[in-house]
Amino acid sequence: MLDHAAANRQWGGNQLGISSFILASPFSDQDVDQFDYALKLGYDLFEVCIEDTNLVSSQALNSAAERTGLAISICGAFGPERDVSHEDFANRREGIGYLKHCVDVAAEVGSPHVAGPMYSATGKARLLSPAERAEQRAQAVDSLREAADYAGERGVRLAIEPLNRFETDLVNTVEQGLELCSLIDRENVGLMLDTFHMNIEEKAPGAAIRLAGDKVFHFQVSENDRGTPGSGNVAWADVFSALRDINYRGAIVVESFLPTVAEIARAVSLWRPVAGSMDELAREGLAFIQASVR
Repeated sequence: MLDHAAANRQWGGNQLGISSFILASPFSDQDVDQFDYALKLGYDLFEVCIEDTNLVSSQALNSAAERTGLAISICGAFGPERDVSHEDFANRREGIGYLKHCVDVAAEVGSPHVAGPMYSATGKARLLSPAERAEQRAQAVDSLREAADYAGERGVRLAIEPLNRFETDLVNTVEQGLELCSLIDRENVGLMLDTFHMNIEEKAPGAAIRLAGDKVFHFQVSENDRGTPGSGNVAWADVFSALRDINYRGAIVVESFLPTVAEIARAVSLWRPVAGSMDELAREGLAFIQASVR
């Protein structure tokens, strides 16, 4: 595993990152100049979402990371064809195969984890009976346990992201995420928390973060409207206080989405611009986090 982060700037022990979703979607080898842009803004880490496995190579990412000194984080994009809790076995195998590919890339570029809502397809929200829901959860557990064992052999962790009720029907809260982790029962399985989703689903985001404790493997920040962190009504003081309380030393990544990408906009219900520009969101979001974690 490579370590591009050894000499990176640190803010309160955390690397501050930017998601590729803000800059290019689907991200490809042709977009690695965005690493230079992120470095110029002052970020420490570049989070690459592997939307199309044919477009992104470890070689290109490593070259960009070595040129800029930025660390890399890997996250996944989980559409219907990558649903590891699907009732169809072939569909589950496709999702597991995709996750293993992401793990391979993570190991090759030095990302400590693969992050994302890997237990289901984003946008799948159904009213199921308790028995049907239990079956869906069991399928997710079996699939993710296999992926976790594969990842563990390669020194990679899985960071499972709870999503809000409009984007998934399976894991909406930290409590549900911890339950899933417990069922998978692997040390390298934890959570990625996102303030956008927590602002919808958690009664007290700070309490939820404290509940997760050392199972918080990764953290994303986004405003209540998916806009620039610090510009809306997320309880930021509570969030950062809780991260300090659990001694969180992982990355903190600014995430939003380009409204011009139809597939992503549809999946996350992003129908309008949430900032004056993505450049404005990237710059002001970083400044806000820097001030918050000092």
